[in-house]
Amino acid sequence: MDDLETRELRYFVAVAEELHFGRAATRLGIAQPPLSRAISLLERRLGVQLLDRNRRGVALTPAGQVLLHEATTALDAVNAAARRTRRAGNPERPLVLVTKAGASHELLQKLLTAAANDPAVTPVDVLLCEVGEQAGLLRNGHADAALMHRPFDDLAGFDTEDLHTEGQVAIVPAAHPLAARAQLTLADVRNVPGLPIARWPQLDGTYPDGPGPEVHTQAQLAQLVALGRTLLVIPASSRAWQWPEHVAVPVIDAPEVTTVIAWPANSRSREVATLVRAATSLA
Repeated sequence: MDDLETRELRYFVAVAEELHFGRAATRLGIAQPPLSRAISLLERRLGVQLLDRNRRGVALTPAGQVLLHEATTALDAVNAAARRTRRAGNPERPLVLVTKAGASHELLQKLLTAAANDPAVTPVDVLLCEVGEQAGLLRNGHADAALMHRPFDDLAGFDTEDLHTEGQVAIVPAAHPLAARAQLTLADVRNVPGLPIARWPQLDGTYPDGPGPEVHTQAQLAQLVALGRTLLVIPASSRAWQWPEHVAVPVIDAPEVTTVIAWPANSRSREVATLVRAATSLA
C-alpha cells in the first residue's frame, strides 16, 4: 500500500468533522464528486470502511474514528514542522509561550521579567487561550512552550518541568452564604442547592455529567458566578481574573495542582531550552 498523503488526510478529516460531504466540499473549496471519489479510494487502499453513508449524511465507523484521531495528530505534526522550520530560519523571531488566560498570573509575570533581564533568553510573546487549548497550540506549532497544569491538562507527548504546586479555592458569588466561610471542603461545594459546580470540558472534549452549566470561556464563567448561577474550584493562582462580585475561599481537601512548563518532546531548540532554564530558576 502506498503511503497516505496529507491531502487525503485533510479530505477525510473535513468529512469526518462535518459528517456531510457537501459541507466538507465547501470547507475544502472543491466540488463534491471528486471528494467522494477520494474518500472511496482511501477506503479501498486501506481495506476498511471509514464511513457509513445514508441520505441524512454520514457517520464514522470504528475504523473511521481511529483514522480521525490519527489523521488529526499527523496533520498537526506536519503543520508544526512547517511553522517551526520557518521560525528557525528567522533568528529575530520571538518565542511564543501559550498559557490559559488568568492562570498562574504571578508566575507568568515573574517569568517574563526574568526572560527580559536575561540576554541569553530570546524575547517572549505570550499567547493567551481558553481552558485546554494549550496542548493543541503546542502540538500544531503555534506555540513553542506552554504553562500547563497537572492533573488537568493534556501533557502527553511533551517534556515538562515542575514550577509551582498549590492548593485550590472555590470561587463563589459574593452574596452567597459560602462566601462568609473561612474554608470549605469538596463536600461543601459538591451539591449546593441552586449553585451547581460549573462543568469544564475534559481532555477528550466531552463534558462530565452534572447539573452545572457547560462553560467554554473564562469570561462566560466569570459572569455566571457573578449572576449566582454557578461556582467553581480552581488553582489559587488562577483567580487573577476574579471580579468584585466573586469571593475565593480555600478548599482544604482539594487535590494540589502543579504548574509546569511544557515543550515538544525531544526538542532541539536552544531558545526553548534557555526559556525553560529561566522558568525553572523561579521554582
